[in-house]
Amino acid sequence: MEQQQQPQQSVLEKVLSSYKVRQITLWIIDMCSVLISILIAQKLTGLLEIEPTSSIILAVVTYLALHTLSFTIFKCYSSLWRYAGEEEMVSIVVACIIYVLPLYLIHKYTGNDYPILFYIVSTILVVAFTGGIRLTYRTGRRIRKRTLPREGNTRVLVVGAGNAGEMIINELKENPQLGKIPVGIIDDDVNKLGRRIHNVKILGKTKDIKEIVKEHDIDEIILAMANLDNERKKVIIEKCKSTKCKVKTIPGVYEIIDGKVDIKKIRDVDIEDLLGREPIKVNLGEISEYIQNKVVLVTGGGGSIGSELCRQIAGFNPKHLIILDNYENNAYAIQQELIRKHGDELKLSTIIASVREKVRLEEIFKEYLPEVVFHAAAHKHVPLMENSPTEAIKNNIFGTKNVAELADEYRTKRFVLISTDKAVNPTNIMGATKRAAEMVIQTLNEKSETEYVAVRFGNVLGSNGSVIPLFKNQIAEGGPITITHPDIIRYFMTIPEAVQLVIQAGAMACGGEIFILDMGEPVKIVDLANNLISLSGFEPNRDIKIKYTGLRPGEKLYEELLMAEEGITKTDNKKIFIGNPLDINTDVMGKNLEILDKIIEKEDVELIDSVMREFVNTYISPEEANNRRDKELVCQ
Repeated sequence: MEQQQQPQQSVLEKVLSSYKVRQITLWIIDMCSVLISILIAQKLTGLLEIEPTSSIILAVVTYLALHTLSFTIFKCYSSLWRYAGEEEMVSIVVACIIYVLPLYLIHKYTGNDYPILFYIVSTILVVAFTGGIRLTYRTGRRIRKRTLPREGNTRVLVVGAGNAGEMIINELKENPQLGKIPVGIIDDDVNKLGRRIHNVKILGKTKDIKEIVKEHDIDEIILAMANLDNERKKVIIEKCKSTKCKVKTIPGVYEIIDGKVDIKKIRDVDIEDLLGREPIKVNLGEISEYIQNKVVLVTGGGGSIGSELCRQIAGFNPKHLIILDNYENNAYAIQQELIRKHGDELKLSTIIASVREKVRLEEIFKEYLPEVVFHAAAHKHVPLMENSPTEAIKNNIFGTKNVAELADEYRTKRFVLISTDKAVNPTNIMGATKRAAEMVIQTLNEKSETEYVAVRFGNVLGSNGSVIPLFKNQIAEGGPITITHPDIIRYFMTIPEAVQLVIQAGAMACGGEIFILDMGEPVKIVDLANNLISLSGFEPNRDIKIKYTGLRPGEKLYEELLMAEEGITKTDNKKIFIGNPLDINTDVMGKNLEILDKIIEKEDVELIDSVMREFVNTYISPEEANNRRDKELVCQ
């Protein structure tokens, strides 16, 4: 296939496209402007009739030389005048004024005794001509860009007539190559209705979005309100979703540098924007006290939760941050990210090791002597662990036991286990092993100087194995979205939210607690899918179908964060609660651990279920849990 040939540039276009040629051209135009300004000023002040030609030539040459020097010093020939604005005009004014005194003194010395009026008039004219030519060039380019044919471009509605909205509209108009035309603006301030920003009209309020989209044939909506609270943002997004337009948003106010919106950072509205929760508040003083200048080890440091732990811990200036993971690609990715962000300010070690290998772990503890351990290494995928239960036991129970025992032996100050809501009345091997891990550290806490705590929370959006990436891939493929059951519900939290609270809970630890994070209201998975379809510009069950596949092995319809017998205690942080520790029979637990060790050694998979039910007496079948749920709903 022949390649499409680019249109040939004329010789003149090629010459003028050179930066140096443009500079010289601008200088020549400036010289002409200065020359005309001098002649007009001399004419107006009557000097042209009385001055000899030789004297005028000397005065003009001096003027041109000083003008060139001053404009070069103030970089008036270095600016890209297509973007000229206030700063460039100020530079021209200052450059023109600054050389008036030297010019006057040189003229006086060479015998050109011009009146002050001549310098005032000539300076005003030079500013007007040189500045006017540059602004005319800029205006001409803008008119040319904005009058080019723009068929097939995306018609955009901007929500928000504040500073962010103004920046977005200006950027879209300045960059026609983006293929987006700002058609109108939405704002709830009645004083702004009917007015214009960069000639784009404010068409109505947020309640009118649906009608305005239909009337003006809008393709895309951009939310341009950086400091909007989450609840209000959620309401506006819901209105936008009903229009079938593509919905995008600018970053939050804390992500915007120097108050300027970067057009490249406008992103799709994501499912996190629909959670509608207020930002997490943490006690930075408490967190700094136990992380700053401490050696911190994060196991599973390359995973979704582990890598975010590393990001946030790095911001609290640890003495040494150690990333431990058995998957080299993930560990390498977070290592490189932290190096790029923190450079030499962060002492960082990345270690490839498995929490199953106690001898290897002991070498690591002996060398680095971690003072704080965040244990995030675990197998968390429910259906996969149902098919490979011995792997869940090796990693989640014995891996935790290895790290926790070494933390005691090497006098680690604090040990924080990342647990899960699936540990509560578990219906699958993954949840049962995580509950067993909680029991292991609670038992160790009773006899160790190390403070052992667990932090229990639900699903995190965007994590490895989360439904969100799966749903996005299915939408990109044209559907269907697969959901196990129409009534299945889950608790959700963003990864940064969860990790902030994990670190805060670690600061509150006295030893033995199971901290429970407030996950907000549970979400129906089918609602999550419908929202994601709508945010992608499609209509649920018409453009993208939803298919129900049936509950998977070990899966229940709902999750719990607390067992009824645990009780609950409030903390100073309203998002964090403490479940009261239960009495654990250490002899029975020790016996069960010995049996499990022999089972996994011989891969006697058929014995696992009965032993795990004795080990974790709240371990029940999914059918029991779902039947219990149905009875509770009937009684309500």
